[in-house]
Amino acid sequence: MSRLATSEEHRISSRTNLRGLAGLASYVLAGACIVLALPPYSILPLALIAFAVLAVLVRGASGFAAFRLGYFFGLGQFLPGLFWITESFQVEADRFGWLALPAVFGLSALLSVFPAMACALTARMERAGLPLALSMATSWTATEWLRGHVLTGFPWNLAAYTLSDWPIAAQASSVVGSYGLGFLLVLCAALAGLAFVSADKGKRIGRLASAGAIALSVTAFGAVRLLLADVPSERGAQIRVVQPNIAQSAKWDDAARNANILKLIALSARPGDFDILLWPETAWPGFLAEDAGARVMLGWLLPETGVLLTGSPEREETGAETVYRNAVLAISSDGTILTRYAKHHLVPFGEYIPWRNLLPLQRLVQSLGDFTPGPGPRTLAFGPHPYAGIAICYEIIFPGHVVDDAIRPDWIFNATNDAWFGASIGPWQHLASARMRAIEEGLPLVRAANTGISAVVDAYGATLAMLEIDTSGVIDIRLPRPLPATIYARLGDWALLILILTSWAICGYWALRQQTNLKGAST
Repeated sequence: MSRLATSEEHRISSRTNLRGLAGLASYVLAGACIVLALPPYSILPLALIAFAVLAVLVRGASGFAAFRLGYFFGLGQFLPGLFWITESFQVEADRFGWLALPAVFGLSALLSVFPAMACALTARMERAGLPLALSMATSWTATEWLRGHVLTGFPWNLAAYTLSDWPIAAQASSVVGSYGLGFLLVLCAALAGLAFVSADKGKRIGRLASAGAIALSVTAFGAVRLLLADVPSERGAQIRVVQPNIAQSAKWDDAARNANILKLIALSARPGDFDILLWPETAWPGFLAEDAGARVMLGWLLPETGVLLTGSPEREETGAETVYRNAVLAISSDGTILTRYAKHHLVPFGEYIPWRNLLPLQRLVQSLGDFTPGPGPRTLAFGPHPYAGIAICYEIIFPGHVVDDAIRPDWIFNATNDAWFGASIGPWQHLASARMRAIEEGLPLVRAANTGISAVVDAYGATLAMLEIDTSGVIDIRLPRPLPATIYARLGDWALLILILTSWAICGYWALRQQTNLKGAST
């Protein structure tokens, strides 16, 4: 009976593997469902459907067919999901406009190799329910982790981010991180999809029950964690977040420089009390560290013990060359620079050209030379205020690489400039990454963005205040309290490794049992 059921499952599976252009189009559409499951749309069932369909299609495929399937699934995921990048090439359309489509298609083609590898690895497993689902979840998660680390990494739109607007489910990232949460999502969806193609009623019920148990466990953990959440503090530092809404085309325009500075000052000087004033990435249009007069002027905006955290480029003469850095400066009320942070995870082709000797390309970001990376995550201490961990723009997308392990901060400041991407979905996806960092680390996060989205997020990932895209204004709010270090903050991706090793152990046991059964049948 079991062999007949297995044969029937393979027959159903083979029917679901479409061929030709219709098949390729279906793979792309399945991948595109992921984009609609991400912010700002956040239609979570589409992510579950996409991964369920992927598991069913991979089930009966050969290694090459699975690789092709995963590659076109990836194209569907990345092409529409990253199309907002074209906006950045239009800031100076006369110089870079022609590169917009080639850049997005090229990046998507490269990134699609990772889901292709995941599907090819999955297809090598024994074609049975739980082991196949575990193999798919493990392979998908492993290749997402690789995507986040290979060639400086690009962990954008991870599977877990489809849960960023579903706070109860997102809380599990405090234990296993975003990669681990993606593992649980894919595993749950794959089990449900494989239940659909099972002709054996017992297996179908078992797979659905397993998927339900995973979903229930994640939901129960999140519900309890939020139920036991700390009451917001009434005594935290008062912060003011400034969003000036200066178009990227005007940001470095000499004719607009004074107007841009006056806009920042006018917003900062609005009535109200604050301890910490927060400006976006490269808010100051020049080298603020070299302009003592400007710093004294900015100090007038601050109370006696107040501090301004502002983005500003920096340069340093080293004799042979000039070193440029993308920095955040902490400035006191007397204009003194109390401390500084230099961005360590730079944007390839935006802030520097990799393999510059081989690639005769220009950078999109205007300055005199490539930026030099800082030493890594760092906690800043300034005056009597809570310790701050700094992540400049792109750095916030890297799970486990935002907080200084030596000195844990009380909050994370994400200074960013998403003006490059207009009113596209890009800034919403960027904010989703930032919110997941807050949950993973158990730390409140404050985001100051030039054109939006500025936000204040508590340690559970809830958005307490927000300024949307293409608006100017300020956020005045008490800084939320941090939580004790989460399991993920303590273990990092070791928690993910435990998940993967457990999955491999189950798959190995299953394969061994299958071999034993085959030997017994042959004798």
